[in-house]
Amino acid sequence: METQTAGATAELVRISDSAAKKILALMAKHPESDGLRIQVRGGGCSGMQYEFSVDKLRERDRVVEHNGARVLIDPKSAIYVRGSNFNYVKNLMEERFEIKNPNVKSTCGCGTSFRI
Repeated sequence: METQTAGATAELVRISDSAAKKILALMAKHPESDGLRIQVRGGGCSGMQYEFSVDKLRERDRVVEHNGARVLIDPKSAIYVRGSNFNYVKNLMEERFEIKNPNVKSTCGCGTSFRI
């Protein structure tokens, strides 16, 4: 397990304050879990998509912490999300986690999948 606090050099993922707050709220509802997992999987019309889940820490996970909130990322997914900004957006139309990933070359029309 590699742990990194937000603000460290060469960050894997930068977690916003709003994302940290939402992660902590999710963790309070699921005290048996260790953090919010970001996983990149094949799928969608552009070839890859993000999956988010409340999960337990696994042996090879990378862990990024900000304000007490933990994001868990497996080694394969870490390759695809390195340098991303992880945020939580809430407005009149929706509330969701979003990733601003500088490695993405294109996205599908609906915005749920991407290509690197």
